[in-house]
Amino acid sequence: MMNILLDTYGGVRYELPVLLRWELDHTGAVPCDSMTAACLYDAGMAEVLPKATRFTAFQDGRIMLRGVIDAYEVSLSRQGLLVEIEGRGMAALLLDNESEALSYESAPLSEILENHVAPYGIEVERQRDISGSGYAVASGSSQWKALQGFTHRFGGFDPYFTREGALVVEPLWGSGKTLCINDASPLLSLRKREQRYGVISEVLIQDKVQGISHPVRNEKFLQTGGQRRHVLYMPRSTAEDRRYTGEYQIEQSALEQVEISLELPFPFAAMPGDRVELALGRLNLSGVYEVVRSRSRMDGDGERTELTIGVR
Repeated sequence: MMNILLDTYGGVRYELPVLLRWELDHTGAVPCDSMTAACLYDAGMAEVLPKATRFTAFQDGRIMLRGVIDAYEVSLSRQGLLVEIEGRGMAALLLDNESEALSYESAPLSEILENHVAPYGIEVERQRDISGSGYAVASGSSQWKALQGFTHRFGGFDPYFTREGALVVEPLWGSGKTLCINDASPLLSLRKREQRYGVISEVLIQDKVQGISHPVRNEKFLQTGGQRRHVLYMPRSTAEDRRYTGEYQIEQSALEQVEISLELPFPFAAMPGDRVELALGRLNLSGVYEVVRSRSRMDGDGERTELTIGVR
């Protein structure tokens, strides 16, 4: 059973009555996780709702998402007087706040966190020991972009938030459990999409400083008839920057080549960071995939999870 607690800026905690419908969308990245919930409105909410700033969603006592309140709406329908509440995960605090222009000649991760995360009271649960030089934050960039740009450039990964609202500055993919789905599993639906558009077959690296160029080829894609060449010009300084390798460009281009969406008749079947192992003989579909997105919901049709999985 889903329960949602609201916290006001005045320190009042309020539990919403029995929910008529709800949806929790876990993405593991941007756009950040989100929540919508609806219940019957009562007079006691008149003082609470305008002051509510945070929420915590529990499923059978486990925290499934903690975040900030974005909006609420009161409406009259056939079901009576209803209130619907919308919120996002704690990443919203970094997405909604902008950074001033900053230039880092040499900076450890701790300095990036101090300037772009600490001012918003966000707890850092775990972090990798990374540092970089020659990093600039453009004026008007979100605080999330300032952090994500740094970790992506010098660590090769994106940070993420836990369901409890803490920041983890480590890779997400492959960090969780494995869900096995076979022909006996209670699948409600499944859809597989495979696209060739966007996949790079060759990267031509142009190094103007040394006056040389060399190709990096995606042999697997070339063997299937793929043709899409990308030219990458090397800047003067690329130290510790994986973006300026042909292998990285090819790897990133193939992330969305295969996408599978499936629906299961219970909530929170898996989360971003988990893996799904498919063994579906009737669909000739097998392999291990990463959970990219997990949407759990409850409405008139009951509880269910929609998973989006792919290769990471």
